Amino acid sequence: MSQSRKGSIIVRRLLQAVPVIVLSTFIVFGLLKLVPGDVAVTLAGDNASDARIAEIRHIYGLDRPFLVQYGSWLWKAVHGDLSSSLVSSESVLSSIERCLPHTMLIVVLAMLLALAIGIPLGIAAASRPGSWTDSFVMTIASLGVAIPNFWLGMLMVAFFSLDLNWLPATGATPISEDFWDAIRHAILPACALAAGGVAEVARQLRSSLVEILSSQQVRTLHAKGLRPSSILWRHGLKNVSVNLLTVISLLFNRMLAATVVIEAVFAIPGMGNLIVNGAIHRDFPVVQGVVFTMVLIVVALNLLTDVLYSILDPRIS
Repeated sequence: MSQSRKGSIIVRRLLQAVPVIVLSTFIVFGLLKLVPGDVAVTLAGDNASDARIAEIRHIYGLDRPFLVQYGSWLWKAVHGDLSSSLVSSESVLSSIERCLPHTMLIVVLAMLLALAIGIPLGIAAASRPGSWTDSFVMTIASLGVAIPNFWLGMLMVAFFSLDLNWLPATGATPISEDFWDAIRHAILPACALAAGGVAEVARQLRSSLVEILSSQQVRTLHAKGLRPSSILWRHGLKNVSVNLLTVISLLFNRMLAATVVIEAVFAIPGMGNLIVNGAIHRDFPVVQGVVFTMVLIVVALNLLTDVLYSILDPRIS
């Protein structure tokens, strides 16, 4: 693919990302305003006077019109200023820098597990449709979709941590301090998060491969005497690569959202924990900062996916 085509794709997707970012942050900002209670009263403390509450509203800009508050926040966010927490006064950007590595480590490890297990299972099922292998893989995939990841996580904690004492049950270690200890803490939550991903990858890959391998084109290749393994690897997987890329992109986004529950189960100080605490305490800047960061990650992933589409299949414009 030419450099000019790559550039046009990137520019077009970046322009499309602007309304997505604005709309998503605007909706969250508006929903937070609907949460019962007054953050100024919470910050002022018990038995605070009306004058003190009004002063706090003025200090934090809570007395300004809604659109003015949102516009001011968005302008600062675009310039890298995500404000400070109303509760702890810590910079929101500093909180995100501390929590984001824990979340991304879990998601990336879960994605690697999902692909490492799901792709071979999908290939095995598609190679022998209707066989006991196919039935076994589809049964495993159905279980992976049906079992809630938080319940699976609790079972893993009970067995691998409390009974066998192989892996830590809760908490996290910064990867910059101790790489292997960070991996040990991330294994159980990543496995719980990856279960549904394994099922999704296996089912989608199996479905796409079965369709390709039963096509007229593949029957012609069989008639020409090509080996089944060569047809599978050189023609089958090549033709389903775009579909698989779509599954990977959507799966990553879902895993990123699912960390809110997984981090609660394993007491991990990640982005999910940060946004839950922010919502409970009506800490608007924290919630908005986390949402803004998550949206940027999703937009960047979608941009990368669009570029890879054009590389894998030049017919996609």
